[in-house]
Amino acid sequence: MRFKRTLSALIGGAAALVAFASLAPAASADPATGGVTPFIIGGGTASNAPWAARLFVNGRENCSASIIAPTWILTAQHCVAGAGTYTFRVGSLDQTSGGTLVNAVSITQHPSVDLALVRIDRSVSTTYAPLGTTTAVAAGQTVQLYGWGATCTNQPEINCQSRYLKVANTTVTTVNGRDYRGGIAVSVRRGNGIAAGGDSGGPMFATSPVDGRYYQVGVASTSDRSSVSNYTNITRYRPWIQSLAGV
Repeated sequence: MRFKRTLSALIGGAAALVAFASLAPAASADPATGGVTPFIIGGGTASNAPWAARLFVNGRENCSASIIAPTWILTAQHCVAGAGTYTFRVGSLDQTSGGTLVNAVSITQHPSVDLALVRIDRSVSTTYAPLGTTTAVAAGQTVQLYGWGATCTNQPEINCQSRYLKVANTTVTTVNGRDYRGGIAVSVRRGNGIAAGGDSGGPMFATSPVDGRYYQVGVASTSDRSSVSNYTNITRYRPWIQSLAGV
């Protein structure tokens, strides 16, 4: 949906996340060249996210991501579409310290939706993001968005990036929306916060009404930085993820 901006293009010259009102913005920066996108606007600071991964491109903050297996990280395709050196800080709430620093050794972009799988150069032992099936998320459900994106809209987003991982509650409006590349997405409306530039590639989590467990069900793709965001619905693309990462 080109009328929306990808969260990674939102920050102008800084990093990446996808935001609605043209998530492929006019002033967008190539996510591979260090254009930073916004943090979650509103919401609060996360307290427990061992599966969280912060993406750096050529050493600069860029997108959010999640580790789903010992050597596999899941993020948005638009976050890794360009040339550059991709590194991740895994398992820390603070993007500047802690956790484990790893390097990308291969990147596989989904052929038609806003998803990418990154194989990293070493095995990381942590609690991996459990991926949900289609029964894990439904319209009307409250879900959580996580990311290091922008926290403001009244100044250049590069000036208000969050050092610490943020989380916001939102409400699902449909599980058949559209992501940046036209793939199936979980669309949400703002609760106590919404995604912004820099949140791109970050996870959406939902508590399954079937078994009560907490699952990742989406990857941040676009947002209007005000009231609506679209997250690629990974429950619809599990066969592709399993074929590469085995989960």
